[in-house]
Amino acid sequence: MHIHSTSFEHRQRLPAEFAAGQPTADGFGFAPNRNPHLAWDDVPAGTHSFALLCIDPDVPTVAEMVGRTDVQIPAEQPRCDFVHWVMADIPADVREIVAGACSDGVVPHGKAAPAGPAGSRQGLNDYTGWFASDAAMAGDWRGYDGPFPPPNDLRLHRYFFRVFALDVATLPLPARFTAADVQAAMHGHVLAEAAIYGTYSLNPAVKD
Repeated sequence: MHIHSTSFEHRQRLPAEFAAGQPTADGFGFAPNRNPHLAWDDVPAGTHSFALLCIDPDVPTVAEMVGRTDVQIPAEQPRCDFVHWVMADIPADVREIVAGACSDGVVPHGKAAPAGPAGSRQGLNDYTGWFASDAAMAGDWRGYDGPFPPPNDLRLHRYFFRVFALDVATLPLPARFTAADVQAAMHGHVLAEAAIYGTYSLNPAVKD
């Protein structure tokens, strides 16, 4: 199975159009936050559905350093995952997700019912936890919400879009499911996987 995008080149920078954060005249603010185009082919026989994950594995682990203007987060700091998108039960005949079809703009408190292929289900991304203590933004953040890496981070972040072909049409998931729920539910049901990644940074000192 293969995956590609017309929105960005593999291993190259994501345009700000597909990010949640971008530079502004007075610092940093929200970006258009559109989901990128994704398409896949060479699907194995016996595929009954797809699952989609977008994960940034380059998130700093020292939260107290994030966003500070008096310090740069070193590139070698240990990192952890941040989930930007999780979707399950994508019908087996789907081969493409159009740019902006599932997300177009940042929605305070998260998107209640993000658009997606008919029959698919969209889970919680990790902005749910990030904004949990912010009364103006807290809520269930579902579907795609794009990159907004710390402007003071010296590491170039990578955003992996992974599509899994599954031998079941529906995964047993709770109403409020996460990427971890999908990964557990699809164990033993993956026929094939395809992945592509783009990069992003808000630190002008970080180069490709």
